[in-house]
Amino acid sequence: MLTTNATKHKLWEGKAVYGLLNAVPSPWLVEMIGYAGYDFVILDTEHLSTNPESVEHMIRAAECAGITPLVRVPQPDVAAIAHALDSGAQGIVVPRVRNAAEARAVVNMARYAPQGERGITGGRTTGFGTLPLGRYLEQANREILVVLMIEDAEGLRNGEDIARVPGVDWLLEGAVDLSQSLGVPGEPLHPHVQEAIRGLAEACRTAGRHFCALPRTAEQLAHWRAWGAQAFLLGEDRSIMFRQLKAHLDNSKV
Repeated sequence: MLTTNATKHKLWEGKAVYGLLNAVPSPWLVEMIGYAGYDFVILDTEHLSTNPESVEHMIRAAECAGITPLVRVPQPDVAAIAHALDSGAQGIVVPRVRNAAEARAVVNMARYAPQGERGITGGRTTGFGTLPLGRYLEQANREILVVLMIEDAEGLRNGEDIARVPGVDWLLEGAVDLSQSLGVPGEPLHPHVQEAIRGLAEACRTAGRHFCALPRTAEQLAHWRAWGAQAFLLGEDRSIMFRQLKAHLDNSKV
């Protein structure tokens, strides 16, 4: 059954929230991330071949561990967004949003009337009908997180217009893809890319939306904290595990 979105409520209380991108499609790992103390996890279905049943089990694992499950869908697609939310995800992350029209389309797909046009179904989100439908619709619109990724120059130019779309909660940068669009492919830390990301953050602030920072260095983490960011995506489980495994072996060989 749909539950309170603890991540969203922490933000309402003025607290910081921390998450990870999940690139290893395993309910066991999602559960471990939750017990490690992270606030939210983004289950990636954009770049991974994760079957729908596995995604649903990963959402259940997140629920068991008290961590907010978000799903990154491959694109602004009504079927992908509906399936993620009907499986119990408490939010969606949509890549490559370029303008306000696309942002409005995502909101329409993700929220029920009067905020959007999401189709209504029963199932696990309503406790198989034990949660009254009217109460469920109101609760779903209140608890869902709609997160849009800005990953190219067009999205940057339209950042404030995108952020101002009613029903959008966060904007999240995609620095690696931005580096390609800005002419410095493969250099997410390039000054031009970082300057663009800072501009996107200011657009969020002007529009009254949260900017989800993705710090890649300790200095960036300190910068975004000082700037006033509350939402932090602290990397990807796959790369973190690889670095830790390699360091563990290297230290053992010394």
